[in-house]
Amino acid sequence: LKVLDEPYLSGIRDINQQVLVLQDKTLIAVPEDGMVHPITLTTTPCRDESLAKDKGKAIYLGIADHTLCLCCAESGGKPVLKLEEKNIMELYHAPKAEKSFVFYQNANGNTSTFESGTYPDWFISSSRENGKPIKMTKDVGKDNVNFYLSPRN
Repeated sequence: LKVLDEPYLSGIRDINQQVLVLQDKTLIAVPEDGMVHPITLTTTPCRDESLAKDKGKAIYLGIADHTLCLCCAESGGKPVLKLEEKNIMELYHAPKAEKSFVFYQNANGNTSTFESGTYPDWFISSSRENGKPIKMTKDVGKDNVNFYLSPRN
């Protein structure tokens, strides 16, 4: 297994072809109209061997050109998606996983889902409405949990 020097870069859009933009440390799904600046997602594998193998590929998710990583933490008694100041390569090089930053990626055809490493059955999702924040859901039937990734490097 080769060691990464830098994270993988991907474009990301939801099943409704909305792109993700960064607004005050919140990811928002909006239609791509040429005026918005979609984020580039950074990903690295999580190298902690103790993580569940049957859940999918354990990865870290970050935002290119920012020291922000996605994490799932509890707020008001339920898991919420947060952006924390964190260097994705520090997470990658750490021998032990920082669980709140781990997501299990499951590819299904040309889309992927991202399940929280800390909260089983909670997935990153986007709303069917434009301009709504990306969040965690366990209502997989109602919310969009499938995302298209397009490699950029």
